[in-house]
Amino acid sequence: MNTGADRSALVVYESMFDNTAQVAEAIARGLERAGFEARAVPVTSLAATGPIRVDLLVAGAPTHAFTLSRAQSRQDAVHQGAPPSRATIGLRDWIVSATPERFGTDRLVVFDTRVARVRRLPLAAGATAARLLRRHGFRMLRKPVAFLVDRTRGPLSEGELARAERWGQMMAAACRDDLAASPA
Repeated sequence: MNTGADRSALVVYESMFDNTAQVAEAIARGLERAGFEARAVPVTSLAATGPIRVDLLVAGAPTHAFTLSRAQSRQDAVHQGAPPSRATIGLRDWIVSATPERFGTDRLVVFDTRVARVRRLPLAAGATAARLLRRHGFRMLRKPVAFLVDRTRGPLSEGELARAERWGQMMAAACRDDLAASPA
């Protein structure tokens, strides 16, 4: 994936109503501003691809019932107006085949989106994704972070896209620090 930038990142996300997609794109912009080549790719597009070499993997998903989505919760989102094509696979399903070898790195950061009124809940998509990805051999560079939406279908709360872009820049710095500290 590295074609000119000194480092590369892949932002893999699940999004039913475009809120998580908007956050993923903002994170990718932040990574790019920090000198990374970065792409944000929906999990529905990435599920069947082969190995991709990156320096940093970023994973994100909306919180459904205090965790990652399941087939039933994605179908519930479709009944609320989400496109049916987005319900075919979720981040939880994708994690089953995710390994550091597939991405050429074990460096990982995770984010989720959640409704603002439950912002402080310890159980959410990010915590679940981090736990499952650690079991697959990934190493968290930072704790998962949450981005807030006003209601289930959105919109994102004010200032969240700018915060996501800044977070992307900070995660680029964390990745660089980790690369510098790693033995060659």
